Amino acid sequence: MRQLKNQPKQISTIAVTSGKGGVGKTNIVANLAIALQRQGKKVLIFDADLGLSNIDILFGMAPKYNIQHLLKGERSLREVVVKGPEGVMILPASSGIEELTSINEFERLRLLDEFESFDEDVDVLLIDTSGGISSNVTFFCMAAQEIVVVITPEPTSLTDAYALIKLLYTRYQEREFKILVNCAGSSSEALEVFKRLHVVTDKFLNIALDYLGFIPLDSAIQRAVRSQQTVVTFEPESRSARCFNDLALKLGGSSTARLKGSIQFFFGNLFGVRNDPGL
Repeated sequence: MRQLKNQPKQISTIAVTSGKGGVGKTNIVANLAIALQRQGKKVLIFDADLGLSNIDILFGMAPKYNIQHLLKGERSLREVVVKGPEGVMILPASSGIEELTSINEFERLRLLDEFESFDEDVDVLLIDTSGGISSNVTFFCMAAQEIVVVITPEPTSLTDAYALIKLLYTRYQEREFKILVNCAGSSSEALEVFKRLHVVTDKFLNIALDYLGFIPLDSAIQRAVRSQQTVVTFEPESRSARCFNDLALKLGGSSTARLKGSIQFFFGNLFGVRNDPGL
């Protein structure tokens, strides 16, 4: 994206994360990407669960290259990024590669260099992190402009989400989080789940939680996943598809106080994240 150096374009970078796996985070990223694309945004998904690729499987794709080839210098970003459904761009992760679960400073610099020469037009960069509180999770969360934490009504989901939020606040002074409730039986249940998390964070942490809404427990999602499609494509009139479209409207707005400039700035921030013994 060298042409953006003199005229930086505002690119929204959103990390979608969770305190634990199994909350439907990757499915949310895939559906959100399609919904944003349909609303006129040019979307790039960065599958940042680097050692366990999922996005390409969800889309029914089998990319020839992945981020492992990029970080080793074997392929350029342009060669690794693939076009998915409806024009969504995807930077695929690898599967079963343990050394990719934590990338070093040289690899961060490699990412920065590659994105500086990436000439595709991008409006929204969606980062699908792994679940938990690993160094990769905190690394990508702190580089993004917006952090969306996905929770479910399960008690363990709330406990683990709190642990992640607490870590990002106490170690990196992050104070703003967006909360999305997945697999909720109703809007009232989703709001109650959010309130339970909010009560704890309000008592012990000096942070702001922004309630994004919820994705319902919907059999249409399971049918879509089995067909390796997003529900917004497979059953666009379903309740969950409508919720994804609403979510895209909330996150795809052109104005946000945390926009930092360009996609190069994003990866510059990645490389400049404070060195920490745990990273």
